[in-house]
Amino acid sequence: MKLENPTAIQWNFSQRAQKLQSSAIREILKVTMRPDIISFAGGLPSPATFPIAEMQAAFDKVLSQQGKIALQYGPTDGYGPLREWVANRLSTADAKIDANQVIMVSGSQQGLDLLAKVLIDEGSKVMVETPSYLGALQAFSMYEPEYVSIPGDEGGLIPEQVAELGQGARLLYALPNFQNPTGRTLSLERREALVEICARMGIPLIEDDPYGALSYRAEPLPKMLNMNPNGVIYMGSFSKVLTPGIRLGYVVAPRPLIEKMEQAKQATDLHTAQLTQMVVYETVKDGFLDKHIPTIRKLYSDQCDAMLAALQAYFPSQATWTKPEGGMFIWVTLPKHIDSAKLLAQAIEHHVAFVPGGPFYANTPETNTLRLSFVTVPPAKIREGVEILGKLIATML
Repeated sequence: MKLENPTAIQWNFSQRAQKLQSSAIREILKVTMRPDIISFAGGLPSPATFPIAEMQAAFDKVLSQQGKIALQYGPTDGYGPLREWVANRLSTADAKIDANQVIMVSGSQQGLDLLAKVLIDEGSKVMVETPSYLGALQAFSMYEPEYVSIPGDEGGLIPEQVAELGQGARLLYALPNFQNPTGRTLSLERREALVEICARMGIPLIEDDPYGALSYRAEPLPKMLNMNPNGVIYMGSFSKVLTPGIRLGYVVAPRPLIEKMEQAKQATDLHTAQLTQMVVYETVKDGFLDKHIPTIRKLYSDQCDAMLAALQAYFPSQATWTKPEGGMFIWVTLPKHIDSAKLLAQAIEHHVAFVPGGPFYANTPETNTLRLSFVTVPPAKIREGVEILGKLIATML
């Protein structure tokens, strides 16, 4: 039956829904789908690093040998053997991690959302770096916190500012390794100070570490999780070391928090896909990542060097930029009067894209900043795109 004159529905969205905004990066990525665009915008890993053959073999093995388990519902906290693998990989001689402290999530973005659900109320003080990861700001903002922006410098966030500004905060969110968006790394001394200050103040410290394995020249610095497993919430992901398409991440935290996250996850998606968890476990269980990650590091290091050389060659002297030791991003600061959003509009006309820096700030944006990602662009195209940007910036000085 078809109604002849149905009344148009007036959608009464919740107050939360009315405040939602699209991700600035996702909107830019719509433009970058054009094949003529040189895109420094997306924080996407290079498809050249995807272990397609190994994962295809893992899919075949899991489905042929354990298909009835892989295609069934699974436990909310995740596939047991994979949780054990994560716990063992993160354990040190001084800090043993138990599988009961691990929950598998549908990409680390879900981990951020679940943490926000169980830790943040309207008006809660939430400390974030300046600037900070846009995806975390989106996840937290759904629950209407009061952001406390922690100042930083070339060495990352400044721990003493946490002690000064963080009284009564619900949490501190930090990315210590090759931070998104700046590419900066938190020193060992600052990590130790940060852990000590948060423990003394009773503030949960979220250590988001999707890029930690992507160090170019040395092994990553010690994890803050291992300095205080009872006060640090660690987030990891398989997106940057295997593939983002599987949407698989994990959170490691004290058991009371994991239990609350399980309850929140049951209301969200019941559990992360059993099939992909089992496939990832089959792929990594015998040491594959130890052979695979060095190839990713080499590729990204070469492309980072290509972009740094191009910036030196083509950007005006009034611009400055970070020199990351790993990861996927370079952060550029332009003279104060240049609005990077206006620069982007001109750049797209010249077939180049990047992400303006403003959306990465929780409070007062610095609109003369921008983020460049280099890992999906060949060196020749990096040089071409940076040269175009340099010329456009020069016209705005």
